[in-house]
Amino acid sequence: MTKQRRVAVSSPQTRLVIARRRSGARVDPPHLAGPDMERARRVHREQLRRAMAAVAGLAGLIIGLPLVLAAFPELDAVRLFGVPVSWLAVAVLPYAVLVLLAGWQLRRAEDAEDG
Repeated sequence: MTKQRRVAVSSPQTRLVIARRRSGARVDPPHLAGPDMERARRVHREQLRRAMAAVAGLAGLIIGLPLVLAAFPELDAVRLFGVPVSWLAVAVLPYAVLVLLAGWQLRRAEDAEDG
């Protein structure tokens, strides 16, 4: 039985980056025409602005959840299926909010590309 040689498959951009690392030469990315470049910059700025809103929502979740739990210590006494609600809030709620936040951000990024 002959041993087959492994072959790496990568995109042209990846090959440019690897070649740049090996040779030390600067390789410019493909250039866009004037209107396309302006549209790309506009879409990039809009997506970055929208991403900052998603990051702010994430920061609000990470900072807000402990503050809410500290403000309402009686949530430790409330139980759902035998588990304190405060534990459920820490173990389940962040992941559900992250999924919703990711879907919201994806729709907004695609809207920026379409618009």
